Amino acid sequence: MKRIYEYGQTEIDHLSAADPVLGAAIRRIGKVERQVIPDPFVSLVDSIVSQLISNKAAEAIWNRLIAHFGELTPQTLAEASPEQLRACGTTTKKAEAIVGIARKIVAGELRIERLQEMADEEVVDYLMALKGVGRWTAEMVLIFSLARPNVVSWGDVAIRRGVMKLHGLDSLTREQFDELTSPYSPYGTVASLYLWAIAHLPESEFRE
Repeated sequence: MKRIYEYGQTEIDHLSAADPVLGAAIRRIGKVERQVIPDPFVSLVDSIVSQLISNKAAEAIWNRLIAHFGELTPQTLAEASPEQLRACGTTTKKAEAIVGIARKIVAGELRIERLQEMADEEVVDYLMALKGVGRWTAEMVLIFSLARPNVVSWGDVAIRRGVMKLHGLDSLTREQFDELTSPYSPYGTVASLYLWAIAHLPESEFRE
């Protein structure tokens, strides 16, 4: 069901040239492997579950969902009650959002398979029209299901922390963020993978 986000030397060379500080960190860290979920519905559920909680907490809830429901499909979750999802550890709002989305898909009101055909911003707009889905959640689907190559999410706290740690900043405005990350285009997603890694490393491990 899951596979690894694919990238290679072309992306690394571009990012290293665009931001030598990031390039130095990439050399220290080595290859970063992150799983992607090809099924956009499963990826969307995963992103909703992960909203505003730690990776460890999200993984625990996810494992309970799998144990309870087995394969997570629109049909399975459309037939579930929000209370069943709450029992697995989600909040009420997240449970209602996931069940509501599943029911829209089953009813034919939401064509989630169409996401593959849409441009990035179209995907974001399409998903943000759903209850419980904000821009961050939509951007995580862009990365972790659709494997889009140029996503650097301002709304992701760890990515912002990675940018700040990389450049020795105590604070970060949106303007600074855009200025520092825009050179990563068209391979912003690979930069995001490294910014996540940097955010969780001691400063001594990647700074000159």
